Amino acid sequence: MTSQITFYLSQVIGSKIYDLHGTRLGKVIDIYVNATPETIAQEEAFRPIFVALKTKIDGSVRYLDYQYIQISGKQQNYKFSCSEIKDLPEETLHNSLPLVKNILDKQIVDINGRKLVRVNDVRLVSIASGTYAIAVDIGTEGLLRRLGVADIVNKLLNIFKLDLDTRFILWDDVQAFDTTNYNIKLSQASNKLQRLHPSDLADIIEEMGSASRAKIFEALDEERAADVLEEMEPYAQAQLIESLSIEKVADVLEKMPADEVADLLDTLEDEKAEQILNEMEKDSSEEVRELLEYESKEVGSLMTTDILSFHETMTVEDTLNELRRQKPEADVLYLMFVIDENEKLIATISLRDLVISGPQMKISEIMNKDIISVQDEDKVNTLGEIIEKYDLLAIPVTDAENTLLGMVVIDDIVEDLMDKGKTKKGGRSWR
Repeated sequence: MTSQITFYLSQVIGSKIYDLHGTRLGKVIDIYVNATPETIAQEEAFRPIFVALKTKIDGSVRYLDYQYIQISGKQQNYKFSCSEIKDLPEETLHNSLPLVKNILDKQIVDINGRKLVRVNDVRLVSIASGTYAIAVDIGTEGLLRRLGVADIVNKLLNIFKLDLDTRFILWDDVQAFDTTNYNIKLSQASNKLQRLHPSDLADIIEEMGSASRAKIFEALDEERAADVLEEMEPYAQAQLIESLSIEKVADVLEKMPADEVADLLDTLEDEKAEQILNEMEKDSSEEVRELLEYESKEVGSLMTTDILSFHETMTVEDTLNELRRQKPEADVLYLMFVIDENEKLIATISLRDLVISGPQMKISEIMNKDIISVQDEDKVNTLGEIIEKYDLLAIPVTDAENTLLGMVVIDDIVEDLMDKGKTKKGGRSWR
């Protein structure tokens, strides 16, 4: 064997396997590689190493341990020599990845490109330490190689000084597979996938099949899953929820703002929505139910109840400490509120005023009593004019008795006015 052989999966599938006496044992049906490295550090490069060749000997399917096998040859004339006919231990095989069955022609996630791509071939290399999968081929040349016409097409294109589309993704950047047909946990893949922006991850998950979509989503922690679910299109949200357990859905929705949950549940069948609400914690469930009672043309249907309110007797220092404790999302800080002991809205306060004020100053000294607010049963179409006139990022929402209920954020107003992301069909309530 030469010191290094670089070849492709398509070139060795169907290749013959011989014993040391030159007797043909069978031909390669699939190649298994290790997919769950336990000793490699997360930041190190990982190249799956061959662990077995799937073949058929005397009518029986065998998984030959690759440590007793060597490859030789070139171009389409590769062959495998087996020094000892031993099957791979069942446990090792169970935790291995079949390249033909689960990688070739499958959609994978290109982390750098932040998208799904189709695998046309797999680039392999054999060196002294073993034989490895090093990259996936997603280019046109890989597809033509599979068809056996890549060389012919290349020669024709050379006449016109053109090149075939050749694109590879290194294995380290292949971070999630269509796992429909096997149960391998790809720990490295999960970690890198979780570092994507929720919007990018949402786009990727939307492109997946239902089974793969559910598996990837199940691997996310609840906070991360909630961020991703918020970024998905309504149709994809509904499809994903249908494929997950009620318990998982409830746990994720509890991490989302109540108004987002209400919008999502409003796209589901009543029975499904009721099951989810019953599974959620009581406080979260009741908050969502209240929002679901609003008609789609009412301000309350756009309102978020995820707000910050303080009493006027608090000091700036106490208020900032409370903010640090709660660690609110950025849009919650658009506007904060001051309420009395009966939760009546009496003023607003900005983050800027808190930051620039002395720590012992009272909220009453820096709050703004000139309040622009709306009531929960006001019409949504009145919001646009108010936002434009007063240049607001958010508007407090009260009931008829001036009790603070929540706020409407400008982002939600714009989405509603542009008919984006909102699929409300009218008020519904589950009791």
